[in-house]
Amino acid sequence: MTEAVVVVTWRGVRGDPVPETEAALTLGRGVAASLGGELRWLVLGPAPEGMAATAARHGAAAVDHVDDPKLGPGRFDALVEALSRYAADRSPRLFLFPNTFDARPVAPRLAGRLGTAVVMNAIRVDVADGRLTALASANGGNTVMVYAITGPGPSVVTALTNIIVPEDAPEPSTPEVSEVAVDLSGVEERIRVVQEAHTEGPRIEDADVLVAGGRGLGVPENFKLVEELAEALGGLAAASRPLVDDGWIDSSRQVGITGRITRPALYVAAGISGAMQHMAGCAAAKAIVAVNTDPDASIFRFARYGVVGDCTEILPELTRAVKERGASR
Repeated sequence: MTEAVVVVTWRGVRGDPVPETEAALTLGRGVAASLGGELRWLVLGPAPEGMAATAARHGAAAVDHVDDPKLGPGRFDALVEALSRYAADRSPRLFLFPNTFDARPVAPRLAGRLGTAVVMNAIRVDVADGRLTALASANGGNTVMVYAITGPGPSVVTALTNIIVPEDAPEPSTPEVSEVAVDLSGVEERIRVVQEAHTEGPRIEDADVLVAGGRGLGVPENFKLVEELAEALGGLAAASRPLVDDGWIDSSRQVGITGRITRPALYVAAGISGAMQHMAGCAAAKAIVAVNTDPDASIFRFARYGVVGDCTEILPELTRAVKERGASR
């Protein structure tokens, strides 16, 4: 067993997990330093652009690249098998995944295969006397808990990278880039993709401005108020999970721990209470503006600006003000 911390990424159904990768490398570098070990980056499938340069900026000692046609998006059986074989050969102390849509089904299966501990939705990973602890979002995001990770490992952790600010290492490294051979010829996927999900237009994960609606909108017809303000601001419309569950909008626009993790410059939350499972998807916003009728709503604890009022009345006024300001320029 080595004291290596291995950050694991691959190209999922939504492309390369960037900037999630760099946030995970930042977290992994700190954990590796506390363990007195090394940071490695394990890339499964096609190599992302600038892989070696990214690893160097983040102080990785090595990049291990496993490429195989079976390591495509949604090929979870192949991913678990590749990781299991890597673990048997290298025996790292910790596998660290960005908590992406694609990593969520892989990380716990890997831990089950290895018979080791797994912590999902970690906010922070610490080392005390050589033992790992993880502060993680729990109970659907309604609380946080500290988990003591026992056993020799390799332990498995997924991190909520949206709340981690990526930072370059004080000194760049010269990582060794290695092609790692893994035999996946006997792997057959047990789940067959009948039709891949396709979304058109820009992604909310990439938007600088998001306007998100929640239960406070009242009826589906009022979601147009969110769309109108988003258009006026040059941003995108989004929603909390209840609106997606009720069919107001498709899941590609859901913000939250079970939806998309976003990092906008501006996030307008209209009629959203501010439950932790939602805030996990937008807490990294540079500025949050909240509109809610309940002055005690949790959302106001996170907001830079708050308006206590009915969002169906406030949103049209905000849209009008934005348009008037734009016309006066």
